[in-house]
Amino acid sequence: MEIYGGEVNRLIEELGHLPGIGEKSAQRLAFHIIGMPEDQVKALSEAILLAKQNIKFCSECCTITDQDKCPVCSSANRDHKQIMVVESPKEMAAYERTGVYNGVYHVLHGVINPKAGIGPDDIRLTELISRFHKDVEEVIIATNPSLEGEATAVFISKCVPPGIRCTRIASGVPVGGEVECADSMTLQRALEGRVEL
Repeated sequence: MEIYGGEVNRLIEELGHLPGIGEKSAQRLAFHIIGMPEDQVKALSEAILLAKQNIKFCSECCTITDQDKCPVCSSANRDHKQIMVVESPKEMAAYERTGVYNGVYHVLHGVINPKAGIGPDDIRLTELISRFHKDVEEVIIATNPSLEGEATAVFISKCVPPGIRCTRIASGVPVGGEVECADSMTLQRALEGRVEL
């Protein structure tokens, strides 16, 4: 039964498509947006639209950015000889919050998962392998400790040429856990305790 009318229901339905937003949360967000001043609603909708239109992949590490190179890759203060490989921009942000890593990143945008039909060519592995021909001294594999994350880590370790140190983050991140959900201390210990593969 329709309670609020078409436009309200449409707003609730569209908000409900967002990850982690159920029916009640979508309704709460919809009512909040409806109650906002019109200039704030315009600013929100413009920010969403501009982000969608202008966000692209960093030409170096493949994270999302609105520039050719993201701020991390553009920084002369970062150690460009050390690359940490992560699954998504969310994990990159989680490691940045620790404040203990000064290298650069490579974002895969997924992991190898044969059950889901995702192979090495479906994630940003080609771009990572091309970076090995530059002046790289270490590749830190920081994929999640899931079955797929571990399989991806093994695959990457076999692609790293001799002469480049290849390490895997240490325990501290629980098996089956998500890197983006771990606290800063856990991530710091995992990074500091990484081991050779």
